[in-house]
Amino acid sequence: MDNGFELAYAQLMDSAGLNSSEERKRRLLEHDQAEKLFLQNVWWPAVGNLDYLHPEYELQDLKGGARFANFAYMPPLPYRLLIEIDGFGPHWRDVTRWRFADDLQRQNHLLIDGWHLLRFAFDDVSEKPRRCQQTLLMALAKWGGITRGVEHSLDVYERALLHLMQQHWGEITPAAAMDKLGISKRRVIAGLKSLVRRGILSSVTSPKGRGMRYKFSSSNWSKS
Repeated sequence: MDNGFELAYAQLMDSAGLNSSEERKRRLLEHDQAEKLFLQNVWWPAVGNLDYLHPEYELQDLKGGARFANFAYMPPLPYRLLIEIDGFGPHWRDVTRWRFADDLQRQNHLLIDGWHLLRFAFDDVSEKPRRCQQTLLMALAKWGGITRGVEHSLDVYERALLHLMQQHWGEITPAAAMDKLGISKRRVIAGLKSLVRRGILSSVTSPKGRGMRYKFSSSNWSKS
Protein backbone atom coordinates (compact mmCIF):
# COMPACT_ATOMS: atom_id res chain seq x y z
CA MET A 1 0.00 0.00 0.00
CA ASP A 2 1.26 3.48 -0.95
CA ASN A 3 0.70 5.51 2.24
CA GLY A 4 1.42 8.75 0.39
CA PHE A 5 -1.35 8.06 -2.09
CA GLU A 6 -3.82 6.94 0.58
CA LEU A 7 -3.26 10.13 2.57
CA ALA A 8 -3.57 12.35 -0.49
CA TYR A 9 -6.73 10.50 -1.57
CA ALA A 10 -8.34 10.87 1.87
CA GLN A 11 -7.56 14.60 1.88
CA LEU A 12 -8.96 14.95 -1.66
CA MET A 13 -12.25 13.30 -0.74
CA ASP A 14 -12.60 15.20 2.54
CA SER A 15 -12.01 18.52 0.80
CA ALA A 16 -14.45 17.67 -1.98
CA GLY A 17 -17.26 17.11 0.51
CA LEU A 18 -17.04 20.64 1.87
CA ASN A 19 -19.68 23.07 0.57
CA SER A 20 -20.98 20.54 -1.97
CA SER A 21 -24.55 19.95 -3.03
CA GLU A 22 -26.41 17.05 -1.43
CA GLU A 23 -26.32 15.12 -4.69
CA ARG A 24 -22.56 15.54 -5.01
CA LYS A 25 -22.08 14.45 -1.39
CA ARG A 26 -24.13 11.35 -2.11
CA ARG A 27 -22.01 10.58 -5.15
CA LEU A 28 -18.80 11.09 -3.18
CA LEU A 29 -19.99 8.61 -0.56
CA GLU A 30 -20.66 6.11 -3.33
CA HIS A 31 -17.37 6.86 -5.10
CA ASP A 32 -16.73 3.89 -7.33
CA GLN A 33 -13.77 1.52 -7.08
CA ALA A 34 -12.92 2.30 -10.72
CA GLU A 35 -12.44 5.98 -9.95
CA LYS A 36 -10.05 5.39 -7.06
CA LEU A 37 -8.19 2.79 -9.11
CA PHE A 38 -7.70 5.35 -11.88
CA LEU A 39 -6.06 7.73 -9.44
CA GLN A 40 -3.96 4.96 -7.91
CA ASN A 41 -2.88 3.22 -11.14
CA VAL A 42 -2.77 6.09 -13.62
CA TRP A 43 -2.85 9.63 -12.23
CA TRP A 44 -0.64 9.19 -9.14
CA PRO A 45 2.22 7.35 -10.92
CA ALA A 46 2.13 9.78 -13.87
CA VAL A 47 1.65 13.10 -12.09
CA GLY A 48 2.80 12.41 -8.51
CA ASN A 49 0.09 14.36 -6.71
CA LEU A 50 -3.67 14.93 -6.69
CA ASP A 51 -3.49 18.72 -6.82
CA TYR A 52 -6.25 20.59 -8.68
CA LEU A 53 -8.40 17.46 -9.01
CA HIS A 54 -12.11 17.62 -8.15
CA PRO A 55 -13.95 14.26 -7.84
CA GLU A 56 -17.62 14.00 -8.82
CA TYR A 57 -17.43 17.50 -10.23
CA GLU A 58 -20.81 19.13 -10.71
CA LEU A 59 -21.49 20.90 -13.99
CA GLN A 60 -24.42 22.67 -15.56
CA ASP A 61 -25.26 21.69 -19.11
CA LEU A 62 -26.47 24.07 -21.79
CA LYS A 63 -30.07 23.37 -20.78
CA GLY A 64 -29.44 24.28 -17.15
CA GLY A 65 -29.46 20.71 -15.87
CA ALA A 66 -26.99 19.28 -13.36
CA ARG A 67 -24.35 16.89 -14.67
CA PHE A 68 -21.44 15.15 -12.93
CA ALA A 69 -18.01 14.09 -14.16
CA ASN A 70 -15.79 11.56 -12.41
CA PHE A 71 -12.97 14.12 -12.16
CA ALA A 72 -12.27 17.69 -13.18
CA TYR A 73 -8.68 18.90 -13.36
CA MET A 74 -8.39 22.68 -13.10
CA PRO A 75 -4.80 23.87 -12.62
CA PRO A 76 -3.84 27.56 -12.87
CA LEU A 77 -3.39 27.16 -16.62
CA PRO A 78 -5.64 28.20 -19.53
CA TYR A 79 -7.42 24.88 -19.90
CA ARG A 80 -9.91 22.63 -18.08
CA LEU A 81 -9.96 18.86 -18.27
CA LEU A 82 -12.66 16.32 -17.44
CA ILE A 83 -11.82 12.65 -16.92
CA GLU A 84 -14.26 9.77 -16.96
CA ILE A 85 -13.77 6.05 -16.37
CA ASP A 86 -16.24 3.76 -18.11
CA GLY A 87 -16.82 0.12 -17.27
CA PHE A 88 -18.22 -2.27 -19.86
CA GLY A 89 -21.06 -3.58 -17.75
CA PRO A 90 -24.85 -3.51 -17.80
CA HIS A 91 -24.71 0.29 -17.88
CA TRP A 92 -23.42 0.15 -21.47
CA ARG A 93 -24.55 -3.28 -22.66
CA ASP A 94 -28.20 -2.55 -21.88
CA VAL A 95 -28.22 1.18 -22.50
CA THR A 96 -31.40 2.57 -24.03
CA ARG A 97 -31.39 4.56 -27.24
CA TRP A 98 -32.41 7.62 -25.23
CA ARG A 99 -29.54 7.19 -22.79
CA PHE A 100 -27.06 6.62 -25.61
CA ALA A 101 -28.15 9.81 -27.38
CA ASP A 102 -28.15 11.74 -24.10
CA ASP A 103 -24.58 10.66 -23.35
CA LEU A 104 -23.38 11.90 -26.73
CA GLN A 105 -25.28 15.17 -26.32
CA ARG A 106 -23.75 15.64 -22.86
CA GLN A 107 -20.27 15.14 -24.28
CA ASN A 108 -20.95 17.59 -27.10
CA HIS A 109 -22.15 20.23 -24.64
CA LEU A 110 -19.01 19.85 -22.53
CA LEU A 111 -16.74 20.30 -25.54
CA ILE A 112 -18.74 23.30 -26.75
CA ASP A 113 -18.41 24.81 -23.28
CA GLY A 114 -14.62 24.68 -23.55
CA TRP A 115 -13.76 21.53 -21.63
CA HIS A 116 -11.18 18.98 -22.75
CA LEU A 117 -12.27 15.41 -22.14
CA LEU A 118 -10.47 12.10 -21.59
CA ARG A 119 -12.32 8.80 -21.22
CA PHE A 120 -10.69 5.60 -20.04
CA ALA A 121 -12.03 2.04 -20.02
CA PHE A 122 -11.95 0.40 -16.61
CA ASP A 123 -10.26 -2.66 -18.14
CA ASP A 124 -7.36 -0.48 -19.36
CA VAL A 125 -7.06 1.30 -16.01
CA SER A 126 -6.89 -2.08 -14.30
CA GLU A 127 -4.84 -4.11 -16.78
CA LYS A 128 -2.93 -1.58 -18.93
CA PRO A 129 -2.20 1.36 -16.61
CA ARG A 130 1.07 2.32 -18.34
CA ARG A 131 -0.75 2.90 -21.61
CA CYS A 132 -3.26 5.09 -19.77
CA GLN A 133 -0.41 7.02 -18.14
CA GLN A 134 1.12 7.73 -21.53
CA THR A 135 -2.22 8.96 -22.88
CA LEU A 136 -2.69 11.20 -19.85
CA LEU A 137 0.79 12.72 -20.03
CA MET A 138 0.55 13.39 -23.73
CA ALA A 139 -2.84 15.05 -23.29
CA LEU A 140 -1.55 17.26 -20.48
CA ALA A 141 1.46 18.23 -22.57
CA LYS A 142 -0.73 19.00 -25.58
CA TRP A 143 -3.30 21.07 -23.69
CA GLY A 144 -1.28 22.37 -20.76
CA GLY A 145 0.11 25.53 -22.28
CA ILE A 146 3.77 24.75 -21.56
CA THR A 147 4.59 24.55 -25.25
CA ARG A 148 2.84 27.71 -26.42
CA GLY A 149 4.61 29.21 -29.41
CA VAL A 150 6.47 26.04 -30.40
CA GLU A 151 3.83 23.32 -30.09
CA HIS A 152 3.40 23.08 -33.85
CA SER A 153 6.98 21.82 -34.21
CA LEU A 154 7.12 19.43 -31.21
CA ASP A 155 6.19 15.77 -31.40
CA VAL A 156 4.05 14.07 -28.75
CA TYR A 157 7.09 12.70 -26.91
CA GLU A 158 8.70 16.13 -26.63
CA ARG A 159 5.44 17.55 -25.33
CA ALA A 160 5.15 14.72 -22.81
CA LEU A 161 8.72 15.35 -21.65
CA LEU A 162 7.97 19.04 -21.11
CA HIS A 163 4.90 18.28 -19.02
CA LEU A 164 6.90 15.75 -17.02
CA MET A 165 9.54 18.43 -16.40
CA GLN A 166 6.85 20.71 -15.01
CA GLN A 167 5.62 18.01 -12.64
CA HIS A 168 9.19 17.43 -11.43
CA TRP A 169 9.77 21.11 -10.64
CA GLY A 170 11.55 21.82 -13.89
CA GLU A 171 14.29 19.19 -13.66
CA ILE A 172 14.47 15.50 -14.55
CA THR A 173 16.86 12.68 -15.43
CA PRO A 174 16.57 10.45 -18.51
CA ALA A 175 16.03 7.44 -16.22
CA ALA A 176 13.08 9.11 -14.49
CA ALA A 177 11.59 10.10 -17.85
CA MET A 178 11.89 6.52 -19.12
CA ASP A 179 10.17 5.20 -16.00
CA LYS A 180 7.32 7.71 -16.02
CA LEU A 181 6.61 7.68 -19.75
CA GLY A 182 7.30 4.02 -20.39
CA ILE A 183 9.26 4.69 -23.58
CA SER A 184 12.73 3.63 -24.69
CA LYS A 185 15.98 5.26 -23.62
CA ARG A 186 16.75 6.10 -27.23
CA ARG A 187 13.48 8.00 -27.66
CA VAL A 188 13.87 9.82 -24.33
CA ILE A 189 17.44 10.92 -25.10
CA ALA A 190 16.46 11.99 -28.61
CA GLY A 191 13.58 14.06 -27.25
CA LEU A 192 15.66 15.71 -24.54
CA LYS A 193 18.49 16.57 -26.94
CA SER A 194 15.99 18.00 -29.41
CA LEU A 195 14.57 20.27 -26.69
CA VAL A 196 18.11 21.34 -25.77
CA ARG A 197 18.84 22.24 -29.40
CA ARG A 198 15.68 24.33 -29.47
CA GLY A 199 16.86 26.24 -26.41
CA ILE A 200 13.94 25.04 -24.30
CA LEU A 201 16.02 22.82 -22.00
CA SER A 202 19.61 22.81 -20.83
CA SER A 203 21.65 19.83 -19.65
CA VAL A 204 23.49 19.67 -16.33
CA THR A 205 26.24 17.13 -15.63
CA SER A 206 26.50 15.73 -12.10
CA PRO A 207 29.57 16.79 -10.02
CA LYS A 208 31.16 13.38 -10.61
CA GLY A 209 30.34 13.46 -14.30
CA ARG A 210 28.41 10.19 -14.14
CA GLY A 211 24.90 11.45 -14.71
CA MET A 212 22.97 14.03 -16.65
CA ARG A 213 19.95 16.05 -15.64
CA TYR A 214 17.84 18.36 -17.75
CA LYS A 215 16.16 21.56 -16.66
CA PHE A 216 14.26 24.44 -18.20
CA SER A 217 16.52 27.01 -19.80
CA SER A 218 14.25 29.85 -18.81
CA SER A 219 12.06 30.28 -15.73
CA ASN A 220 9.30 31.43 -18.08
CA TRP A 221 8.76 27.87 -19.20
CA SER A 222 8.11 26.52 -15.73
CA LYS A 223 5.58 29.26 -15.09
CA SER A 224 3.63 28.96 -18.32
